[in-house]
Amino acid sequence: MWMLVCGLCFVALTGIVRSIGTDLPAAQQGFLRFAFGVPLLVPALVRMARVGLPAGALRLVGWRGAVHVVAVILWFYAMARLPVAEVTAIGYLNPVVVMLGGVLVFGEKLGRVRIVTAVIALLGALVVLRPGLREVTPAHLAQVLAACFFAASYLMAKRLSGVLPAGLVVAMLSVSATVGLLPVALAVWQPVSGAQAALLAGTAVLGTAAHYAMTRAFAAAPLAVTQPVTFLQIVWATLLGALVFGEAVDPWVLAGAAMIIAAVSASTFTEWRASRVAALLPEA
Repeated sequence: MWMLVCGLCFVALTGIVRSIGTDLPAAQQGFLRFAFGVPLLVPALVRMARVGLPAGALRLVGWRGAVHVVAVILWFYAMARLPVAEVTAIGYLNPVVVMLGGVLVFGEKLGRVRIVTAVIALLGALVVLRPGLREVTPAHLAQVLAACFFAASYLMAKRLSGVLPAGLVVAMLSVSATVGLLPVALAVWQPVSGAQAALLAGTAVLGTAAHYAMTRAFAAAPLAVTQPVTFLQIVWATLLGALVFGEAVDPWVLAGAAMIIAAVSASTFTEWRASRVAALLPEA
């Protein structure tokens, strides 16, 4: 349920960013999105000032902020230039990278099922991108890279969720991302209208809520359980693009997304069934 809330918030945020388009630079939009969110997290920051952070947590927070800054700039750039459903479909590489990262970072097993999942998911991404059959633009490449950097950020969030409350994990991300985006945003700054400021303030609320829900989900369940729920975003994103922005429904995008969804969902079901069987076996 936490991941479902997270997905709905992210799709709504996507719609706002798509409506702003290229009127403001990507780095500036990202900075304002996080800067507007910092005041919402003052209670968590006050709590941190009182009790401090566990040893090593501040360094991980800093690394997560740096990685997230790159991901945000790439995502805002892609979102302003690609259809909503296409950005969402390419973003489905994120759970695959998270799954593989779980093997490297958390020592989870890389079995045959996960290998097959990764291969099918990558083939699905190729169906979405269709290199050689159409132009693969810098926006497409930006979204592929954004999915990888977001995955790295989420892996760090998974580690932090084990030692920090969810609200504090989100608060530290907002602060570190705001600081990291500030110099880049200043370098490309353009005047902001009242309407644009209001819309970006809305993204701050939605983004903060999405990250809080995601962190709660990470604290409550393994990555293999939480990630497949994000696939519902393709439904909301396709409807949003078609009904609000008049974007044509691309069957290739949906087919590629379906391949990724099927691969990861089958992997999750297999792992869940294996864990259930292991739990029922008598102890040696």
